Amino acid sequence: MKSTTHGTPSLKVKTSFIGRLKDETSFAIHCPLEEKPLLMESAPHVYFETDHYKGWPYILIHLEAVSDEELSHRIKLAWHAKAPAKLKKANSTA
Repeated sequence: MKSTTHGTPSLKVKTSFIGRLKDETSFAIHCPLEEKPLLMESAPHVYFETDHYKGWPYILIHLEAVSDEELSHRIKLAWHAKAPAKLKKANSTA
């Protein structure tokens, strides 16, 4: 579902927040806390965080550096993490 969060375009599944456009150059997306350091270490030109996001399960993505495939992959992972079980089941049989 398309929505807005903090005045910028955002993505939600039902009412659960998945991610949002932080500004013109970066996107904040749901990411398990244990994955954040790995992503930032393996691709620091793509993934980063600011003090605001430290300790929260969201990571920032440099939009000019991320491939369409990687961004799509991250959105799918965030959707699966936040979607209710009933919706995931219905979507897997569609």
